[in-house]
Amino acid sequence: MSGSTGLRRFVRGARAGTAAAGTTADRPAGQGAAAGSQAAAGPGAADGIAAVAAVASPAQRGGPPGPPPGGAPPQEKCELCATEVPAGHGHVADLEASTLICACRACYLLFTQPRAGRGRYRAVPDRYLHDPARQLSVAEWDEFEIPVGLAFFLRSSQRGEVSAFYPSPAGATESTLNLQAWDRLTSAHPLLAAAEADVEAVLICRTDAGVEYFLVPVDACYELAGRMRLHWRGFDGGAEARQSIAEFLGQVRIRSRAFSESS
Repeated sequence: MSGSTGLRRFVRGARAGTAAAGTTADRPAGQGAAAGSQAAAGPGAADGIAAVAAVASPAQRGGPPGPPPGGAPPQEKCELCATEVPAGHGHVADLEASTLICACRACYLLFTQPRAGRGRYRAVPDRYLHDPARQLSVAEWDEFEIPVGLAFFLRSSQRGEVSAFYPSPAGATESTLNLQAWDRLTSAHPLLAAAEADVEAVLICRTDAGVEYFLVPVDACYELAGRMRLHWRGFDGGAEARQSIAEFLGQVRIRSRAFSESS
């Protein structure tokens, strides 16, 4: 993503200059990756996910300060034609730069066509799906060997593989994925394989109540990483981070419609 508004473009209500404190979140994504099988997000389209959680506010970068406390944020503009855009605008993925671009409706529609922009730019779809007919069990989730209960899975067209990421106060951390388990589970759960490369992801959440999984736009993953970056406090995240994540998942549930093979 480009820098004029930083994380605030993906996390509504975030204040300029807000950042998590007291944790490894103060380090850029990639320096706070866990040891062992975890590493900072690698090259390719998923790289932008890792970068988003490390973007500083304009004031922190030495650029123009944000609005005064209580003031309205500046009006965002399309980064392709400079037209003012509403809060609910769409995004276009720049696959070469591994960033998201704010886009007006006209520019967004230009890049919904195959090979538009010589394949460099792709409009991020706005579909949210779930598959109530095929529940994912706790045992199946455990096959991924992800060390936390919330992760998203992205397929990179450049890398030709699926990567697993989980949000953390240091950014989006990549976890080594058991690809045999992934291939096996996609056969039983076709929604896992339905996400479009580079612009959609599969979000999986394990709670005491069971396992939920959704197909979401990739900008939703940016938002999730941003929420973690902005709200995490202390060792366990704190009540504010947990509440923010709960609100995020609630919105995902509301927006999701039932998956079918023709979705």
